[in-house]
Amino acid sequence: MSLFEKVGMSVLRSFDPETAHGLALKALQTGLAPVPAPVRSQRLHVHLAGLDLPNPVGLAAGFDKNAQALAGLARAGFGFVEVGAATPRPQAGNPRPRLFRLPEDRAVINRFGFNNEGAEVIVKRLAARPEGMVLGLNLGANKDSADRADDFAQVLRLCGAHLDFATVNVSSPNTESLRDLQGAEALAALLQGVMQARGELARKVPIFLKIAPDLDEGEIGEIAQVAQAAGVDAIIATNTTITREGLKSASSAEKGGLSGAPLFEKSTRVLALLSHLTNGKMPLVGVGGIGSAEQAYAKIRAGACAVQLYSALVYEGLSLVGQINRGLLDLLERDGYAKISDAIGTDRERWL
Repeated sequence: MSLFEKVGMSVLRSFDPETAHGLALKALQTGLAPVPAPVRSQRLHVHLAGLDLPNPVGLAAGFDKNAQALAGLARAGFGFVEVGAATPRPQAGNPRPRLFRLPEDRAVINRFGFNNEGAEVIVKRLAARPEGMVLGLNLGANKDSADRADDFAQVLRLCGAHLDFATVNVSSPNTESLRDLQGAEALAALLQGVMQARGELARKVPIFLKIAPDLDEGEIGEIAQVAQAAGVDAIIATNTTITREGLKSASSAEKGGLSGAPLFEKSTRVLALLSHLTNGKMPLVGVGGIGSAEQAYAKIRAGACAVQLYSALVYEGLSLVGQINRGLLDLLERDGYAKISDAIGTDRERWL
């Protein structure tokens, strides 16, 4: 981390978390944020559901909900970026405060509730996206929608022409009853609508499914079967958790989804189980608690084709992206792998 970034991170931590988040976005949007030089190596190139990624380290949805900072994020060294979640209509989300730092746990709790400016505003920014960026959109549903399942299809129809992939997010804990859509019957119906909407687009946009970590083995197996039957292109494992074991920070009892370091083992077990249940044939994205190259590598060896960051950036800054990619190159060298894809799933059994 450069001195400039250290000072900037210190200043941001002096503000409440949501204000700091907004300032970080504004700095990226205006070009004031220090961004690390990208790490370039053919050894890091990876294929994910038909996408060619320059490296396996992506940005998770939730950081740039309204696609405001695409130009800055395109320069930050990520292999791919996911923005959103976007809902058909603008949505204020839950009352503030709704974002909490847990520094002793290297974690974050949020209960935003899909706050965003709505798909009609967001699509205009997606249309002006930087060239060469691998960009996805997290699809969401309005809290007061009469047909939440159809909301996902609506957003895809409106925004799909400007996307490299779209993620069906039925796993946020901050919209009441949203996780009920992870049930086999409801999920199958929802995905059928999304796939029908994709068929109306001029090109085939890969569809990802993001699931919760708070599922038992039977539920994960059902989701895997439904996703495969529906033609889902990849599964993101996982979203935030509602569990609170072993936390030390003052804000640990706040309601919402917990992300960051405490989620690492739980989300990695879900990832490895999905890889096992699909015989390694379903492309997977590992997210949850990654704060180092070793943890990103563990996700990949557990079955992930690529990984996503978010909460660790709160504590480490954007320089973490380059640190992880450089560290992955060192780990490949150590273990004798020619490229990152050679390591996928090689240590899956340890997590089962």
